[in-house]
Amino acid sequence: MTHLGSHPFGNTGGMRITLPSGTPAEIVRHDSPVMGLVVAPDIFGLRPLYDDMVKRFSDEWGMSVIAVEPFPGVELGPDVEPRFAAVPALDDAKNLRDLLEAADALGTETVGLIGFCMGGMYCFKAARDERFARIVSFYGMITLPEAWRGPTQGEPLGMLISGYAEGVLAIVGEKDHYTPIVDIDQLRSTGVQVVLYPEAEHAFAHDASRPAHRPDDAADAFARAKAWLLSAVR
Repeated sequence: MTHLGSHPFGNTGGMRITLPSGTPAEIVRHDSPVMGLVVAPDIFGLRPLYDDMVKRFSDEWGMSVIAVEPFPGVELGPDVEPRFAAVPALDDAKNLRDLLEAADALGTETVGLIGFCMGGMYCFKAARDERFARIVSFYGMITLPEAWRGPTQGEPLGMLISGYAEGVLAIVGEKDHYTPIVDIDQLRSTGVQVVLYPEAEHAFAHDASRPAHRPDDAADAFARAKAWLLSAVR
């Protein structure tokens, strides 16, 4: 993730909590938050990257922030293959319940949602609920990858169409094979605001250690994300 700036005062340190569902989450409560923000991580789940992200969002954006573990109670290890294999068994009802419980844990009147990769896909799905005043999806899957299909996995696009798509900002890369142009066109047709980065591949913004990272595009994308979220309270 690009450096968002650091202000040492104004919030508590991050801490792990357990949601009523039993799912772990990392939270930073700001002393005087302008709003709350729920973070839906990528397929690798809660880890130091997200501990840092929660703190930085709170410092720089003046929000109380919480990130939610997408694979609670399952030991999948650091490799991507077991995690990909576990996605079809994820249950939308449970994952979206956890995001809503996380929103309640923040204790703020207004709550936004931001997510990355698989978490960005859950951002699209969460738009079916009016709890989130603004949503930002970073390169979330618009249609379910074939290998991820399962009986408890709904189609992101379908859930957007029946939900509150006008509150969603989608950050996507034109060279991302998870979000082909035909899907992006369908996404736009729902009323979602789309920002397309022409040279960007998947996961170009939130993890500076990835080969696909593009610092300038990442900085622009996070600035747009911040403005979109804060438009809920201004």
